[in-house]
Amino acid sequence: MKLNLKAISEVLSAVKDYLFPYEKISKKFLKINNEDDLINFIKEKSAFVTQSTLYGYLKTRMGLKQNMMFTDDIFIESVNKAKWNIFSEAVTDLTFFAVSYLNVKHNIDILNPNKIYQTILDNEIINGLPNEMCEKYKSKFKEKLNSFNIKEYCSDKPFSNSCNALFHWAPIADELKELDKEIVINSIKNKWMLVVADLEKIPVNLNN
Repeated sequence: MKLNLKAISEVLSAVKDYLFPYEKISKKFLKINNEDDLINFIKEKSAFVTQSTLYGYLKTRMGLKQNMMFTDDIFIESVNKAKWNIFSEAVTDLTFFAVSYLNVKHNIDILNPNKIYQTILDNEIINGLPNEMCEKYKSKFKEKLNSFNIKEYCSDKPFSNSCNALFHWAPIADELKELDKEIVINSIKNKWMLVVADLEKIPVNLNN
């Protein structure tokens, strides 16, 4: 299989916009007054974390052509698969974190995490999320909900699922990923810290 490095480089140059073309992806949220506001926050911040970490990792490793064992078509297919798997796990993490955080910090107990999660994933089908993957992750979320501790989740490694997903699904050769593991995990942890800082600053007026 011949490597088309020029084509891959051209594809990569468009990957950042291709991943999640949301107009508000870098928007600063001013308030969370209802469930729709929270859903938008979770969706867009999850997309931000997925996009910035996956794109950053691909860009860093793109120069090592001897380890990029795919043509441009295979590359874009791999990126798409990675994108949706990482995003689905990111939404899982942030949904659980937000519901837990808002309960602990603001005594809010009216939120339905399963409804929030399903709404976000169902709405992404029109943007390319495969139906089969959507249903798989909705089932996984329900299973995790059985052990969800609303009082403890936000302070007990809340973003581990998406950290592991980035490491697992990024279309990079396995031998390189092993070398990069600590850096990759830290990169997504740092992005989540920014999201948490944003949530801490946003006025929340959800009514119990």
